[in-house]
Amino acid sequence: MNKGKITSLLLVLFFTINGLFAQDVTTVNALNDNIGDHLDLEAVASIFGDAKDLEDFEERLNDPKTQISNLDLNEDNNVDYLRVIETVENDTHIIAIQAVLGEDLFQDVATLEVEKDNEGKVSIQVVGDVYMYSPNYIIEPVYINRPVLFSLFWRSFYRPYRSVFYWGYYPKHFHFWHPRHVHAYRKNVHVHKNVRHSYSRTRIRKSTTAVNIHSKTRRNDFAKNHPNKSYILNPFRFSGIQDFTV
Repeated sequence: MNKGKITSLLLVLFFTINGLFAQDVTTVNALNDNIGDHLDLEAVASIFGDAKDLEDFEERLNDPKTQISNLDLNEDNNVDYLRVIETVENDTHIIAIQAVLGEDLFQDVATLEVEKDNEGKVSIQVVGDVYMYSPNYIIEPVYINRPVLFSLFWRSFYRPYRSVFYWGYYPKHFHFWHPRHVHAYRKNVHVHKNVRHSYSRTRIRKSTTAVNIHSKTRRNDFAKNHPNKSYILNPFRFSGIQDFTV
């Protein structure tokens, strides 16, 4: 074998090995760079199914003992307080979960979309905000027992819930805690899911009314200020490049 052929084979081997290592690095970065990993939507669906009302649901979201959330979007080393805002249109209830990040600074992280059809059947979807979870990240819970909230939503005297809490003003029972490593968070939050319920993934959003409501009420202050951290706006999120700015 002449020197030219040996050189060519060495070059092929060099680039092949480098390509394999590059693929490994890409995989590791992708697994560690999704902010949606810090709020498990199955856990959100679980505590919604067990809550006695939306005030109780908000309290469970922010319980320092269970630590359902691990989100620290404003990177102040404290898990963000999550407020709950409900909007109702006819038989559709949309419950937005918003991270409180500063003075009049909020970011939708997920919505719960509850709708009753003409036959009285109630459906629910938990939809991750596109900024954090990618398009059509949807959880459909099936509850072992009908949630109490379903009975409340269509009472004649029912009034939509709107959290009274904001930046610097929080419930007495609440105190901040530091975010965990994502692996420790996953281990913790798994314990707090009601295993009697079941959860499935779908990419089809059922309610067009909910979509329209959310387009009018969504708060995305953080997304506007930090487009480079979006799940979808950063095309290099899965390539190992971390400093791309839109």
